[in-house]
Amino acid sequence: MAYLLLLFPLTMAAAAFAVPSDRWRPRLLPLGAAGHLCLVLYALFASPQPVTGLWGWLYLDALDKVVLGFQSLLFLLCAWYAAGYLPLRSNRTNRVFCACLFAVSTTMTLVCLSHHLGLMWVGMEATTLASAPMLYFNHNSRSLEATWKYLLIGSVGIALALLGSFFLAYSALQSGLQSTLFFDELVREVPQLSAPWLHAAFVLLFVGYGTKMGLAPMHTWKPDAYGEAPGVVGTLLAGGVTSCAFLAILRVYQIIRASSEAAFARELMIFMGLLSMACAAVFMVRQRDFKRMLAYSSVEHMGILVLGIGIGGLAAYGALLHLINNGLTKAVLFLSAGNIHRAYGSKLTDQVCGAMGRVPISGALFLAGFLAITGAPPFGPFVSEFTIISATFAGGHYVAGALFLVLLAAVFIGMGATVLAVVQGTPSESTASTSYRDRFATVAPILAALLLALLLGLWIPAPLENLLREAARFLENPR
Repeated sequence: MAYLLLLFPLTMAAAAFAVPSDRWRPRLLPLGAAGHLCLVLYALFASPQPVTGLWGWLYLDALDKVVLGFQSLLFLLCAWYAAGYLPLRSNRTNRVFCACLFAVSTTMTLVCLSHHLGLMWVGMEATTLASAPMLYFNHNSRSLEATWKYLLIGSVGIALALLGSFFLAYSALQSGLQSTLFFDELVREVPQLSAPWLHAAFVLLFVGYGTKMGLAPMHTWKPDAYGEAPGVVGTLLAGGVTSCAFLAILRVYQIIRASSEAAFARELMIFMGLLSMACAAVFMVRQRDFKRMLAYSSVEHMGILVLGIGIGGLAAYGALLHLINNGLTKAVLFLSAGNIHRAYGSKLTDQVCGAMGRVPISGALFLAGFLAITGAPPFGPFVSEFTIISATFAGGHYVAGALFLVLLAAVFIGMGATVLAVVQGTPSESTASTSYRDRFATVAPILAALLLALLLGLWIPAPLENLLREAARFLENPR
């Protein structure tokens, strides 16, 4: 089953690259994404045997199930949208774009299935390389700069993660043990590992994968990449690729939590979470580019995720739930922002206003996405953020909890000013001749993502609830 989960999207990538017609090729995307989701659901809920392969290098455990299931669902939404979006960009060939979408699905699946720190590293680097060509889809100087920045900064981060992996292996040698990078063996042996080398390994791995995740101050690639990439690519990066990096951090945290150094890791994660939220709040104030604003929103929510893990207990469950809520809501925001950008030919608030009059459905969804991502009830992010905040105060982290609330308010005000400037008012004469209008193919996936985010704010299905609680227990008690 593990091999099928990897080979199916890889085969679809080859098929997409082989299809000669730019018109027919995008239609493979929702078909392949739906097939992959069916395979994932079977692996999560119906497979009679544990999903494993490659002599134990591939294994699907409780944490992997949450991330893999969500990524497959998000990829289906992105593929559905891309099938309607790419025909509108008939001036550019979509061969590489479609193939890279399936390739990213393959590499994200590999990260989730990896039971070995080295193989997970390979999967993360492959995800970066597979997604880079899609950032350059617009073929202009700004997208080229964003692509190079994404590759260079990401390469620095992944190099630090590789060095951290070496440090972790060497910490075993320093203690007279045989070195290993299998997760279960690391968890079992970590109490005997050399503490100084373990500290250094955790910092390097956290900073390395934190760069891929987009935590401040390693987030500098995000505003350019998210600002210049098509909306569907921004969605996949903000909800999918960053989730892979977060899973890598969870793996490293799971290892160090089994040692006596867990307090050190928790304090670092709480600090970095609050720092990311603070940086996002500062850069959102008077932000004129609404797509760059979404990049800083992603920085904020990556901070919320690591803060929840650092707090631990019920907050860890809240962080895993927020992973899903944030990704769904980011799909609403990035895809609707892409439609608005398409309608106006600009992403600056000086030139974009009155979106609810120009593209009423996309404008309304953009506004609803803003309310959802800032924690307004009854959307899913409200539930997950409230869970994290409650656990923060219940655990006695009063300063962190107070800062959390203040920063949430600052983000709401800063982000709200930009969003309202986009959706309110009357479109200027300079945009009156733009031909783009809302279409079913490019608004239906956004509406589906919003309804899912609303559903998770009102009711969490029992199978998902069980997966989240099992994953939270597994994270907190890896043995």
